[in-house]
Amino acid sequence: MSHIAQRTNHPFTEMLGALLRHVDLGQCRALAFNFGKTSEGRFEGMRSASGNGFDSSDSFAVSGAAEGTARLHDIPPSITPSHGDDSHLLSRIASPADVKALAPNELAELCREIRATLLAYGHQHGGHIGSNLGMVEATVALHRVFDSPRDRIVFDVSHQSYVHKMLTGRAAAYLDPDRFSEVTGFTNPGESKHDQFVLGHTGTSISLACGLAKTRDMEGPNNSIGNVIAVIGDGSLSSGVAFEGLNNAAEQGGNLIIVFNDNEMSIAGDFGGMYGPLARLRASGGTAQPNLFNAFGLDYRYVEAGNDVSALVAAFEEVRDIDHPVVVHIHTLKGAGYDGEETHADRQTASASPVSFDSPTGVHPTDNVNHSEPWHSDHCNLSDHEPHEGQCEASHWQNPDAAIGKPDDPRKHYGKMAMAALEPRFAAEPGLVVISPATPGSNGITHEFRERAGAHYVDTGITESHAVAYAAGIARAGGTPVVATTASFFQRAYDQFFQEMSLNRSRVTVLDFLGGLSGSDNTHSGAYDVTMFSNIPGVTMLVPTSARDYLADLAWATAPAGSADAPAGPAVIRVPGEAILAAERDATLLPVTGGQIADRPQSASLPASASSASGGISAATVHGTVSVTAQHAGARHMLDWRVNQTGSQVAIIGLGNAYPLAEQTAAALSDDYGITATVIDPRQCTSLDSDVLESLRDGHQQVITLEDGQLEGGWGEKVTAYYANHHVSDGSRNPRVLNFGAAKEFTDRVSLGELNERYGLTVEQVTEAITRCF
Repeated sequence: MSHIAQRTNHPFTEMLGALLRHVDLGQCRALAFNFGKTSEGRFEGMRSASGNGFDSSDSFAVSGAAEGTARLHDIPPSITPSHGDDSHLLSRIASPADVKALAPNELAELCREIRATLLAYGHQHGGHIGSNLGMVEATVALHRVFDSPRDRIVFDVSHQSYVHKMLTGRAAAYLDPDRFSEVTGFTNPGESKHDQFVLGHTGTSISLACGLAKTRDMEGPNNSIGNVIAVIGDGSLSSGVAFEGLNNAAEQGGNLIIVFNDNEMSIAGDFGGMYGPLARLRASGGTAQPNLFNAFGLDYRYVEAGNDVSALVAAFEEVRDIDHPVVVHIHTLKGAGYDGEETHADRQTASASPVSFDSPTGVHPTDNVNHSEPWHSDHCNLSDHEPHEGQCEASHWQNPDAAIGKPDDPRKHYGKMAMAALEPRFAAEPGLVVISPATPGSNGITHEFRERAGAHYVDTGITESHAVAYAAGIARAGGTPVVATTASFFQRAYDQFFQEMSLNRSRVTVLDFLGGLSGSDNTHSGAYDVTMFSNIPGVTMLVPTSARDYLADLAWATAPAGSADAPAGPAVIRVPGEAILAAERDATLLPVTGGQIADRPQSASLPASASSASGGISAATVHGTVSVTAQHAGARHMLDWRVNQTGSQVAIIGLGNAYPLAEQTAAALSDDYGITATVIDPRQCTSLDSDVLESLRDGHQQVITLEDGQLEGGWGEKVTAYYANHHVSDGSRNPRVLNFGAAKEFTDRVSLGELNERYGLTVEQVTEAITRCF
């Protein structure tokens, strides 16, 4: 530990110390908030509104005091706040038992230290900071009252679990920059027995909690499970599966505590009819009707002061060991502790007072709430570097300071590009609608675009299944829906892709962001998107390798109903990733073509605003590829493969993000071995171009497929199967096929470079495999 302790001038240490010096509690009471109105130090406590027949009523496993002592010493003195040896409460928290051991008047001080740590961590590391700032007091109260891990706490969305991790033996991973990588951004049983599930998506906590409670109740007194608590919020209640869980909970009965974190936000604003009744519950102190929780047959309690640790302790103590399901609705402030000052000149709907760190807990009243339609938040975009308290989309995900000023990542870059191509068509195409299931900002759908789009943009909340079915309905009525979110989130709508979209031949366009390999955690990997989409009957999956191809694909997929060249059914467009964007910014990464390749064909019937033709030069072609002049070729040519270099001996086919690797490998073969390889961009992974594959029998001993997704069940194996199933008698005309892609596995925060090395997706490894076969 000595090498860490010597780092007394670490910038993170200085930042954390400065925050703590300015967030001085002393012996102060906690503030209560009425969101838009101060409560003059009064907290509402918890009001009962029960009804429907209810009366009144590398592992970080923590294993007790011994490990608690070890955990304490894992936090170097140089990175703990400096207020005297006994005042740094967070550094002394090694398990929930230490939270229980604190004096009541120390809880607010602990909350202050946690909040300061989160703020410093956000600047240094980034993450889901806003939701955790709002959950500080609630999480401290949960571990004050309940006995984890005997009492099971399920977080949903579990990106709200940073504070939970700090209180269960993992505080060093938020205090010490050298240890930031030791924890994931979500709950993970591999880190601690206090984490119940690996959860990175949303809406499932109540169902999971029902399952835990069912086994406890069936096994009786011999079962080791006590209270079961589902913590749901930050938009996750909008998911349909959450309502299925509520329905089951009411029927099942027994001890089940559902803590609903109502921070008046989702990933972006909160959208849906249920938010009106929830607002009325808040305004009435929990007494208004209709009460959707009562309507399910559930007991209900309301806590207005959701950032008052004393009020929350009292609320949770009242429901501990309850004998029936109950919802505890807590009203919190997302981003509590962020600066409340709005810096955008175009702010119209609300204003907020600047925050100084002279309040007891670092949480301050703000009027950055109650925003009028249409977006229920201020005008900040996701990943703006100045997030605010309250309804601020930028607080959902904070990039570290080191990322400020960097160019857009591929999701934002190509998302903005797509929206810019669609927007000019709105006036002439009333049925053209962009649908985002709660993830606009991360995918380049900016506030400015949404406001200009008006009714042409719909945020459905975190409801991927509904979003796809909704889009299918729009398409059946003659509209042109475009559904946009990340690849891993689309997994939640698999049945709708099969039934409502594909089986019904609904002309839905899907923008599939973050598809392929990436350094994402194990809950957000897009490595499985090709195996999912390309194997659904009737779906056309396009995999563009340039901005020009991407926009041409979008124009073709969204061609107005009745257009001669329009696709007959749904189309999925895999949005280009990091390798493609890097090559577009640096043409030397495409050593064969220099990025100068033939454009996709465009239909003359498309609106002029949708056209992406921007010149380009002719590519060397063989039968089955597309000429730059084929502007009226129609749907068939959208599926033709494109040969960008004609050679012999070896043909390299690079799908999507793996295409730059194909050119780089071809260049290496030429430079080092004098082999001029054929280089092919297949442009789609729905079908095989048999004309191209047959042409490769002449003069090619090897066919190489490259893909940045799961190999098993993926695209490359289909090329292997083609030659195996179409074997010819002349053995020299049966090329050997080598497939390169990802293993069938979950990966967690492994860098893209390391994944490429692991799977052989580097120039050196592919070249070595090719030459070895000769």
